Amino acid sequence: MTETSVGVASEKEARDVAESARETEWAHPSFVRELFLGRFRLDLIHPHPPSDVAEEARAKPFMDKLRAFLERVDSDEIDRTGEIPEALVQELRDMGAFGIKIGKEYGGLGLSQMSYIRAIEMVTSKDGSIVALLSAHQSIGVPQPLKLFGTEEQKRKYFPRLAKGVISAFALTEVDAGSDPANMRCTATPTEDGKHFIINGEKLWCTNGTRAELFVVMARTPDKVIDGKPRKQITAFIVESSMPGVEVVHRLRFMGLKAIENGVIRFTNVKVPRENILSEEGKGLKLALVTLNTGRLTIPAGCAGAGKQMVSITRKWANERVQWGQPIGKHEAVAQKIARMTAYTFAMESVAELSAALYEQGGYDIRLEAAIAKLFNTEAGWRIVDDTVQIRGGRGYETAESLASRGEAPIPVERAMRDYRINLIFEGSSEIMRLFIAREAVDYHFKLAFNIVNPESSFKEKLSAMANATPFYLAWYPSRWLNASRLKRYGEFGKLASHVRYIERTTRHLGRSIFHAMVKFGPKLEKRQMVLFRAVDIGAELYAMSAACSRAQMLSKQGRPEAVTLADVFCIEARDRIKANFDALFGPNDPALYKLAMEVLRGEHAWLEQGIVSSVGQPDKAKRRPTGGGAAPGATSATLTSDSTPVRVGATK
Repeated sequence: MTETSVGVASEKEARDVAESARETEWAHPSFVRELFLGRFRLDLIHPHPPSDVAEEARAKPFMDKLRAFLERVDSDEIDRTGEIPEALVQELRDMGAFGIKIGKEYGGLGLSQMSYIRAIEMVTSKDGSIVALLSAHQSIGVPQPLKLFGTEEQKRKYFPRLAKGVISAFALTEVDAGSDPANMRCTATPTEDGKHFIINGEKLWCTNGTRAELFVVMARTPDKVIDGKPRKQITAFIVESSMPGVEVVHRLRFMGLKAIENGVIRFTNVKVPRENILSEEGKGLKLALVTLNTGRLTIPAGCAGAGKQMVSITRKWANERVQWGQPIGKHEAVAQKIARMTAYTFAMESVAELSAALYEQGGYDIRLEAAIAKLFNTEAGWRIVDDTVQIRGGRGYETAESLASRGEAPIPVERAMRDYRINLIFEGSSEIMRLFIAREAVDYHFKLAFNIVNPESSFKEKLSAMANATPFYLAWYPSRWLNASRLKRYGEFGKLASHVRYIERTTRHLGRSIFHAMVKFGPKLEKRQMVLFRAVDIGAELYAMSAACSRAQMLSKQGRPEAVTLADVFCIEARDRIKANFDALFGPNDPALYKLAMEVLRGEHAWLEQGIVSSVGQPDKAKRRPTGGGAAPGATSATLTSDSTPVRVGATK
């Protein structure tokens, strides 16, 4: 056993820890992975997975109760007081809202992932704080990792309690970083007899932590010596809040989600039985990543729910508000916003539902689909909320309480903006999501050909890599230029067929471009993050277009031909965004921007800051800073993540 160090991890050590937690194998197909390899596998997502009519019937009684409950909730009061009344929480318990996906044999509702995300979509349309309570408990709290990694004994012990409404939380993030698991300082030291672990440390931004009775706690267990070198180990434990030494240090307050139960949690000599380990010792980060593959399906659905609410608010207001002799919705500047908002919302719901449906069908690896759904929907939804504020004007900026006080409808657009903003940070910031996706997008090429361009590779390693890579690229690269869409007309898509053909040929363009970037930049590609980010954004748009076209075709067959118009407008706009990203792919302006940023960090442009009154650097007013520390990987963080500092995209050798 080696001594556990608490020093700051080196760049190489941080990368090694992150890489060791990755899922390196692809046992099942992935539409998005194929897309980044330049292969359009429409058969993986089309025909669109049909709705499960029997499941919808099973879910209906609960959904009806949930809707009736939400209609009575005073969300403005929750926002004003910063508290969800205990009576409301108990109502949620009584209807089974804390055990939606927990099996009936354990006392849960036993509903599907699709029913769950539709419930979250509905709740998001009304109240962000209640969403945080329910989703942090079920998407990333104890139920999900327990379902995936728990023993039968653990399931029998905890699932019945969780189904009844014992609230849970996921304790991973620490104070010093938000994207580097190698710096985690919360420790779990085995007792001499090996039957228990003693946990010490603090966790920051732990959603539900201030009222949770059960936690999944990530902690560093003693290093293991692998190939003669110590390797950091991170392990997941189920911890009860009633255990001596568990303390809520501080409840945190935020810009939005005023009633979110989020806090700093301290663990002081907390004695946890070995049987409370989830998965295996040292497999905690891998557990977090796998858990979030499913957990990330929740936020995209919530974003679609928020988008629907914003479209509803805007549609009514743009018809009622008359300026310059006609409703504002008829002015082109406003009309274009409304059109984009509506088309985006359709695409967002298509992405969320397709990703969840692929997961439910089984036989798919949805890690990239879930990550893109999270990235695309959170950013698209933010634009929709922003446009709603703009269209509502002063009434969008004014609080619902103030509107009501002067006799106007208390439409909570201002609250929606505050509540929504965290979605671009929750469960991995947009920057971390792009790097996570980029790492997987280049993985096949890195595995196959990295040693060819790696200056540190020996001559023998280069020859071996060339021998392995040449047969693949001799077949793959020319085929990325062949226009197969001329042979495949995709006639079943009707008006959308031209978009599907565009997706097919642009997928091949993307595959070539990623390969060209590897050849152009070699090992330096990992530092050209904006090149990778643009490639990811192209892939995200192509996935959203694919989801929208597939779903619209299905809905059209079901008597909803209007969906085709929504998909068509979305695709027209997406094609323009894709072109802009291709035009700027290799980043001709990136070096100048990076150079300026480094000058700013060195203080060379501090003169620009003259004439202001600083709002930072006032230690006499500073609040207590939590002790402990460490880092949570933004790509795996299931609570708030402390920053959006991207980790590097390393190669697996």
